[in-house]
Amino acid sequence: MARPDLTAQLREAAKTYPAAMASEQLADVPRIAYHLELALGGRDPGACSVCDIGGGVGLFSVGCAAAGCKRVVLIDDFRDEINRAAGDSILDLHRKRGIEVLSRDVVAQGLGAEGPFDAVTSFDSMEHWHHSPKRLFRQLMAALRPGGLFVLGVPNCVNLRKRLSVPLGRGKWSRMEDWYEPEVFRGHVREPDVDDLRYIGRDLGLANTRILGRNWLGLSSSNGLMRLGTAIADRTLRLFPALCSDIYLVGEKPAR
Repeated sequence: MARPDLTAQLREAAKTYPAAMASEQLADVPRIAYHLELALGGRDPGACSVCDIGGGVGLFSVGCAAAGCKRVVLIDDFRDEINRAAGDSILDLHRKRGIEVLSRDVVAQGLGAEGPFDAVTSFDSMEHWHHSPKRLFRQLMAALRPGGLFVLGVPNCVNLRKRLSVPLGRGKWSRMEDWYEPEVFRGHVREPDVDDLRYIGRDLGLANTRILGRNWLGLSSSNGLMRLGTAIADRTLRLFPALCSDIYLVGEKPAR
């Protein structure tokens, strides 16, 4: 559970968003608080520098700055629908907090930010990428301090709900119109599972790796029965990350 002061800081930060976005950001505070706890790894925020990939206009980087992180870098291509709706001015909310905002396709163009960082993070972004993240992840590792944290969060392609719904013919990855109609598809290209995260951890040579599971997708479902069922099963499911809706790889850059 996140520290009460951290949750309070995130709630205050969420209230600084435009009125049309603030309620959604407030609802996202528990998830963002968990992400921030993963990135900090129990360290003093004032001693931590964080580089986040694919965070868009969301609350995570704002929360890092609100918590007092000494340096926060946000890198995204900012081409999602929310960016077109809110306009570039929404990023002023980030810049006013001292966040370094870089607009670039890091998978195709490379990192473009100088380290060293105490944590590099990416949440709910990798599944949208059309190219292999291997080169980018190697760059992130190079930008990490020894002992720094690599944190990757993604949706689980074989969570419990999907294992039950696919045999019933209700497992479509995305809506047809979301893929067919836009010139560029921005949805999920490939969702990983727990074994995929372990593969990435081995490839990067991470030390003290952990695979963690949470169920934010179920808890925020538009289906009331799904939300209720998830709330009841959540703590038990966390013991089995392979069944959770959201999975995380957390590991350290070896000291040597």
